[in-house]
Amino acid sequence: MHRDQSPLKARPASEPVPPLFLDLDQMLDEFTPLPIRAEFRFDPDMPAVITVEFLAERGPSLIWRIGRELLHHGLTSMSGCGDVRMWPALPRERPSSWLLLESEEVEALFEVPAAPLAEWLDATCRITSAEAEMDGLNWDGFLMELLDGPATPSE
Repeated sequence: MHRDQSPLKARPASEPVPPLFLDLDQMLDEFTPLPIRAEFRFDPDMPAVITVEFLAERGPSLIWRIGRELLHHGLTSMSGCGDVRMWPALPRERPSSWLLLESEEVEALFEVPAAPLAEWLDATCRITSAEAEMDGLNWDGFLMELLDGPATPSE
């Protein structure tokens, strides 16, 4: 008899997926990476959206909410449009993808290690499949949460 040592084994539906901490490189220009740590969080009550917090050493952290499907597809092909886009980097030693975030105030390009993100996203899909992620979604609450506004119960 042996124990399964896999850190991402299937979990009971009531147990959430723990946050994923990744070391990314923010590209300041074509040749200058700046290491930055990011925390990826999954909420089973809002499974279509992954919250990514870029943890700054100094100053406030930056939070983006990104579609789980966009992240998943961006590991293998061009994904997203507008403010958030992701695509695989050219093949090299460490498989990675580029994550581009744009707004009126900021544009940032990050290199994201592909393997740990793929494993973590797969674990979120074992909690809520991609096909079921919109089931039972409270659209009013969902939009208010995305806009960081106070959620008001609908009657």
